[in-house]
Amino acid sequence: MDDFIFGKNSVRELLQSNRSINKIFVVKGFKDKELLQLARQKKVIIKTIEKKKLDSLVEGKNHQGIVASVSPKNYVEIEEIIHKGTEGEKFIIALDSLEDPHNLGAILRVADGAGVDGIVIPKNRAVPLTSTVAKVAAGAMETVPVAKVTNLGRTIEKLKEAGFWVTGADSQGSPFYTTDLKGNVCLVVGGEGKGITRLIKEKCDFIASIPLKGKVTSLNAATATAILSYEVVRQRENERS
Repeated sequence: MDDFIFGKNSVRELLQSNRSINKIFVVKGFKDKELLQLARQKKVIIKTIEKKKLDSLVEGKNHQGIVASVSPKNYVEIEEIIHKGTEGEKFIIALDSLEDPHNLGAILRVADGAGVDGIVIPKNRAVPLTSTVAKVAAGAMETVPVAKVTNLGRTIEKLKEAGFWVTGADSQGSPFYTTDLKGNVCLVVGGEGKGITRLIKEKCDFIASIPLKGKVTSLNAATATAILSYEVVRQRENERS
């Protein structure tokens, strides 16, 4: 329940505030066109769902046909992450279609520990910041900036223009310990099972893999992110020594 605000007046007030909104759900035939137009002006995703599903989101409360999923923390613009601070090499993690909130929470904890400057997530087909993510992150959500972008491919191109080397995590790449992860780094990690999408993979400068010696064919996203993030840390420390 903590992630949802419902009812026409409450959602209207939410849209007029500066609070980050993940998505708005409405029932089919929702008639308040002015409210929907306000949501579109704010560039909030609107999804039409069955009334039964809407009822379940708010445990049967009177939602008046509209429910907003809100973030426990405001997102930042990608430019804020790119230009965060003035000294040293930057490190950004981009998540492609990650759908498990527990993985996202764990990745936030890894990012905090590894000194990551920020995380990028797409608006569509990906888990947003929620109370579940915050619980798993155990405080790291407050320390690691998160940008939610409309088009991850264009964002990666923007990062490359800003001087970042983009490395994707994929089983078909070179072993991660042979990949140059120094300089301004953007590490791209894919979602559960599917990995990085083809279009995003094509935009990467390098593809790095984590060699597996046992019978499992892949690691979960949080574990892979931890291994690769601390390889970035290791290479930077070696360069300084």
